[in-house]
Amino acid sequence: MTAQPSARERLLDAADDLAFTQGVAATPVDEILRRANVAPATLYAHFGNKEGLIVSALQRRLARWDKAWQQEIDAAPTPEAKLLAVLPAIRHFRDDASAARWCAFLGVAAESPHPGQPLQDALASDTHLLTTRLRSLSVPVAGPEFADFLASQLVLIFTGVLGMILRGMDTNDAVAMGIRTAGAAVNAVHGQASRHGA
Repeated sequence: MTAQPSARERLLDAADDLAFTQGVAATPVDEILRRANVAPATLYAHFGNKEGLIVSALQRRLARWDKAWQQEIDAAPTPEAKLLAVLPAIRHFRDDASAARWCAFLGVAAESPHPGQPLQDALASDTHLLTTRLRSLSVPVAGPEFADFLASQLVLIFTGVLGMILRGMDTNDAVAMGIRTAGAAVNAVHGQASRHGA
């Protein structure tokens, strides 16, 4: 018989299912408590307040995204495929995670013009992972001279794919379009590098 999730996990699951789907501001604490089937004191004991719960839910989501993305990288056969793995990772992550409307981090950031420091740190950690890993993966593809430029283009493409999903495009179609666009960006950088070398 499978053990029931702890009260803490149920609260995190409720935040994932509700706040990251319908919006943090639009999700009352009472609705989260009902979904998790816990008393208010349990939320405050584990997380301090609603923002503390959101911070912890984002941290858990980032750890899951990190793992899903790394699995795609590990399975990719070439440096270019490893670089572009961030895009199919979106599809596989969305298959396994709760169905946020697009990106939980971007959604929370849009709703939080003046986040407290813990929330600000949680949001920044997603950006840090995205930019530093893409930069590292860009070096074998574009060389150190063009790695920052290529990585910044891929961040833009990645964000655009998430935006198209929010606009209602099918996830598979958005990812496929992103992969084609990213491939064109890689080819353009290769051309620039060749001309620069010449």
